[in-house]
Amino acid sequence: MSDVHDNGAPPPALARPYSWTDGRTQPSVDIAIEARVVTTRAGRDMTPRLTSALWTVTQLCFQPRSVAEIGAYLAVPLGVAKVLVADLVAEGLVNVEATLAHDADDAERRELIERVLSGLRAAK
Repeated sequence: MSDVHDNGAPPPALARPYSWTDGRTQPSVDIAIEARVVTTRAGRDMTPRLTSALWTVTQLCFQPRSVAEIGAYLAVPLGVAKVLVADLVAEGLVNVEATLAHDADDAERRELIERVLSGLRAAK
């Protein structure tokens, strides 16, 4: 592996995922990995910050995505994805939608699992 890119510049430094969460591994609210996350109007109006993981999540969630998909897109552990989403919820930049009612039947649960798996495959 080379220490420089074709243009002669050094490769970009890789930020450790937990630096995005200040080392936090637990979200401030409980969020299921299959929960769908959607950007709010405030999140859509957020000033672009290309190097910000939080801004990136708001961009990803213009289209509803599960927490698992967000983690796959960012290539971070699920704990990091959950913390980022919880931070965005606290700021009013995303909403988390309920995934299933408590009385969901097996077909609804299977459909949810298939949607999550499909989203994870698409994120690769």
